Amino acid sequence: MAAPLSLTKVRADLYKIVDRVLETGNPVEIERRGKKVRIVPVRPASKLDSLVKRPGTLVGDPEDVVHMDWSGEWTESRKRKKRR
Repeated sequence: MAAPLSLTKVRADLYKIVDRVLETGNPVEIERRGKKVRIVPVRPASKLDSLVKRPGTLVGDPEDVVHMDWSGEWTESRKRKKRR
């Protein structure tokens, strides 16, 4: 991050500074009387961010699951139990 800007500089170029923050995504620090504040771009939350992780979920290409050998999981005894 670049050196903090003075409030006088920010006042003179506020729109340019905000545009630069929005274009680059880099925050800008402003210093006044030894204290610092930042102008930081807010990124919209992705719908995927609210998903809950589920243990035991398959992650990957569905085609890999289709072509797996399931013969060990599927037996005659299981077929009869499911039909009843």
